[in-house]
Amino acid sequence: MSSSTELAPPTAAAAELPRLLAGALADRPLSLEEHFDRYGADRQTAGRSRSGELIELVAAAGLTGRGGAGFATARKLRAVADAHARPVVVGNGVEGEPVSDKDKALLRHTPHLVLDGVALAAGAVGARTAIVAFAAGATHEIAVMRAALAERERHDIDRIQIRVARVPDGFVAGEETAIIHSLNGGPATPTLTPPRPFERGVGGAPTLVQNVETLAHLALISRFGPRWFRSIGTAAEPGSALVTVGGAVARPGVYEVPLGLPVADLLAWAVGPPESLTALLVGGYFGTWVAAEQALRLRLIDADLASAGASLGARAIFALPRSACGLVESAHVIRYLADESAGQCGPCVHGLDAIAGAFERLARGGRDAAGAPAQLKRWLGQVKGRGACRHPDGAARLVESALRVFGAEVELHARGRCQGTRRAPLPLGRAR
Repeated sequence: MSSSTELAPPTAAAAELPRLLAGALADRPLSLEEHFDRYGADRQTAGRSRSGELIELVAAAGLTGRGGAGFATARKLRAVADAHARPVVVGNGVEGEPVSDKDKALLRHTPHLVLDGVALAAGAVGARTAIVAFAAGATHEIAVMRAALAERERHDIDRIQIRVARVPDGFVAGEETAIIHSLNGGPATPTLTPPRPFERGVGGAPTLVQNVETLAHLALISRFGPRWFRSIGTAAEPGSALVTVGGAVARPGVYEVPLGLPVADLLAWAVGPPESLTALLVGGYFGTWVAAEQALRLRLIDADLASAGASLGARAIFALPRSACGLVESAHVIRYLADESAGQCGPCVHGLDAIAGAFERLARGGRDAAGAPAQLKRWLGQVKGRGACRHPDGAARLVESALRVFGAEVELHARGRCQGTRRAPLPLGRAR
């Protein structure tokens, strides 16, 4: 999505922020010298032994993955470190989620913090090679990363080999198994079928795949320790996170927030909304629509969001104004998700296409819309839990939340009416 980047939160409530974007410049990335001036040199080296020291620091900090699943980072590190073969590390910068810009912002502004994390993770698990993976269309971010790697090579910073790789554009291409398949010369398609990457990944080697934001946090924990990391956030969900805010706000962009921040405060930081809201899309396109009245009472932690059937997911919040129709906007996203099918199974290829068609009839309204809700509920039950990957489940979650939150609009559309007066289009991704 097109947005500005917030380099610092505008209130004293987050006096310890920004962390990941500290000192970032609006017009260019931090140089290596500027990076060290801001963050200091890491007391640990990229060639640390497999002693597990960094892993223990990460476990004490309670760092979880910032890519969507929220898996405990220390557990992933341990699983790869305990493998019986030389592993590989992959930094996942393949941000296929159209409503999110957080990883792109981090890679554009503080690439050396990501590379510190890559090198440290490699040292912790015993890897000698690492890859930073990008979507093919992320040409600017790739150029920034290559320049940063060249700068580090001139100063002999890293003791491992780090290279850049491109993964085809596409919504599903950022899933860790899709990245592995692509790096191994196959299509960028995800799967739930074992082996998992930590068992056999790039070139058949045990592979650690971590989101680039997670790796940047890891670099900060190595420098400043678990207590520092836990000084913001909550006891159960500590630290900060990058969140993309879009839609009906005056200043859309990427904000670094303490976990546990009220959703209402985040929107206030974005100087919005300029008009009343119907709902917020929380967590990206595999996320959940939440009625605005309910969403504004929640905090940005999974424990709170779960009460609304939501989660942080891709760390993206889209504010839908009351002047827009939630069914119309959802129909475009659901068709996009159907078109982004990995093409591996019937529930995805045929099921999502049928669901998208029924939702489009519902969005158009009138006679064709009358039977759409019943069809959708039946077809959703037929695709959930039956896919070759999580794509059908993620799309079904969005559809179910749209039917629930925009229930009043569903009834109006069945009668040929609509409350929406203008479009508020959600961004759709680069075509595969």
